[in-house]
Amino acid sequence: MGVLDEKPHRIGRGQNRCSNCGLPQDRVATLEQEWVLLEPDMRPLAHTVPADHRWLELSDGRVTVYGVCPPDQFQRCRIEHRLACPQQARPDLWPWLTSLREENERQAQRQSTPEPPRLPPEEWPDAG
Repeated sequence: MGVLDEKPHRIGRGQNRCSNCGLPQDRVATLEQEWVLLEPDMRPLAHTVPADHRWLELSDGRVTVYGVCPPDQFQRCRIEHRLACPQQARPDLWPWLTSLREENERQAQRQSTPEPPRLPPEEWPDAG
């Protein structure tokens, strides 16, 4: 269930870059002594995520699939990056996930587009 099969590209501090879209993903240990790649900075309410896709963070930093239904209405969970990856074909599980995948696609495009060269201050046009 989403356990990491291949060694990811390491970028430091427990994050890796997705080999499909290039966006960061959190590499987190599971209770089963394995690793899973989770969407960073994304903690939806657990009751909005199907039971077999909820990763609950434990006090020691590991995660486990949280299959208890219904969860506490204020409980937060994590989801796997593969569900939010804009480069992987996935079913439309939840409307907010589709929005997240679209935003991740825009973010990946911004990362791959080089920034235009910046003008030094002496070449800035006059504001007046």
